[in-house]
Amino acid sequence: MASLSSAELMARSAGRGDRIGAVESRAATDELLAGLRAGGWGVASWGRFALATGRRSVRQAVAHPWAAAEITVMHAALARLARPRRAWVWTSWAMAVTHLGMLGPRRSIGAASALTLLRANLPAVANSPAMAGGRPWLGVAAILSDKADGILARRAGPTQFGHYADSLADAAFWAWFAWRNETDRKVLAAAGLAWVAPVAAVTVASFAKGEMVEVPRPVLLRPAAAMQAVLALRALRNPKRSKLPAKRLMVDGRP
Repeated sequence: MASLSSAELMARSAGRGDRIGAVESRAATDELLAGLRAGGWGVASWGRFALATGRRSVRQAVAHPWAAAEITVMHAALARLARPRRAWVWTSWAMAVTHLGMLGPRRSIGAASALTLLRANLPAVANSPAMAGGRPWLGVAAILSDKADGILARRAGPTQFGHYADSLADAAFWAWFAWRNETDRKVLAAAGLAWVAPVAAVTVASFAKGEMVEVPRPVLLRPAAAMQAVLALRALRNPKRSKLPAKRLMVDGRP
């Protein structure tokens, strides 16, 4: 089965400046992870890792002020809709704004990555009044946004930022969607294998090896894509299965 790594995908599609930026960002990440591994993952090495990572994140945010502003404005707007779950939104903001070095020379995150970040935050706004009646369609909306941001990324040229944001957005949304809409343990286990297990495995392997580990994306067969369709269709066929809390009604002044 043919497969391509993210580095190969970007080398085929991105411009020279984007490729250089991706290589520099990857090298910086590998250097930080190598230092952590060399220190034996002790308290001191974790402290140095956190400090170096923080400094690099600040430098990259300063170097990409427009992108940082885009991310902040977008998440501020989402936070207004996600009052019960603002922590989810601001976690998304923190992860995005601290990885702007992955944009390379680009000033803006672009339409594709903006759509990806919106998909990542669908769980946070699911309980808002604006989503009333539309929750069973969240799976369909996520699939359509995934297709749309893929088309936009191919037109503008993909970035390392968009590649990783897309993977994490899928993992975050679909793991949440399965947990909220499924009672079948087999389906839940399949969802965990499709999204949670790969992210956990890559994270652990990267720290253990002292450099970023790539998981090639299959070109011809994508089990996670099939799983998305299954979850979305099951939610539409039986919306009452959803574990999302229904709006409470007031009776005689009492909930």
